[in-house]
Amino acid sequence: MSAGKVRHQLFLPKSVSDRLEAIAARPGASKSAILTDAVTAWLNRRGASELEDRFGIRLDRLTSAIGRLERDGHIQLETIALFVRYELAIHAPLAENDHAGRAIAAKRFEAFIAQVGRQIAAGRRTLSDQIGTPPESDR
Repeated sequence: MSAGKVRHQLFLPKSVSDRLEAIAARPGASKSAILTDAVTAWLNRRGASELEDRFGIRLDRLTSAIGRLERDGHIQLETIALFVRYELAIHAPLAENDHAGRAIAAKRFEAFIAQVGRQIAAGRRTLSDQIGTPPESDR
């Protein structure tokens, strides 16, 4: 017996034993090689199942979290769209020759964009400030 190998005695059903004998009778095949390959393949599948068992729960949690983020993003976009539609509906458009009104609107828009940039850069959220939850930077 060669070094590094362990002898095992096992019992197989007659039908499995007959199939093993037939395959091992082919040139270049041996029962030991066939059984080694079969046991290795079975153990590898079992190892893959263990990985699925170990990481499956985490992947399910991540999938749920991503789903909630996607849902929240849709809610935010819908909220903004409805607000913009409402604002556009209640405010009359500026006249073509109202240069002063257009200048004020441009300044307000620039101030709005600058404020959004500051909020994002600071990691603050307006909604969490309004409802009493601390911003993420304070957590």
